[in-house]
Amino acid sequence: MNLATTEIKAFVPALDFERSQQFYRALGFEIPWSGEGLAYVRHGDTSFLLQDFNQPEFVKNFQMHLLVANVDDWHAHVLQSGVQQRFGVRVDQPQDQPWRMRDFVLFDPSGVLWRVAQNID
Repeated sequence: MNLATTEIKAFVPALDFERSQQFYRALGFEIPWSGEGLAYVRHGDTSFLLQDFNQPEFVKNFQMHLLVANVDDWHAHVLQSGVQQRFGVRVDQPQDQPWRMRDFVLFDPSGVLWRVAQNID
């Protein structure tokens, strides 16, 4: 029996599908494929599926976690991208968490909460 897995992807909801795609592109994500309310979004070896899914109650409770090599560099990148001003999103300051990660919170235009983090000793 071979139970090997190769990948798992979340379907990230978008209240405004086009605006959400613009947001992720502004952060440096690629969208190699998009059609019929679904977009394949990737950055390096990580990816997710952006879904045209307008259910505000679901979106308000949806969270993503992005593990990165250097959270402070990512935070600077997010600020330099201008997404706060362009999309009116919230970006918090990085902080060390009791679960041995340094992270910051970023919301996408739909309200999806992202925790961008790195492991710390």
